[in-house]
Amino acid sequence: MKNRVLFFIFLVISNLLYTQCAMCKAVVEGGNEPMAEAVNDGITYLMIFPYILVGLLFFALYKYRKKLKMQES
Repeated sequence: MKNRVLFFIFLVISNLLYTQCAMCKAVVEGGNEPMAEAVNDGITYLMIFPYILVGLLFFALYKYRKKLKMQES
């Protein structure tokens, strides 16, 4: 039952996310090469920050656990 609910939620969310990209899709399909490259650069710029934050979180957890192990020894 839980799997069916999760599947339905992901199905609905994926349709909503796909519809939100209409303007980006129109710009890229318009054939304007510099504009398409700018859209791709913007997407890359926006995607880099979550990866940096997750990396910093894991680094902080690693340092914290290492410090705890040193204190236990």
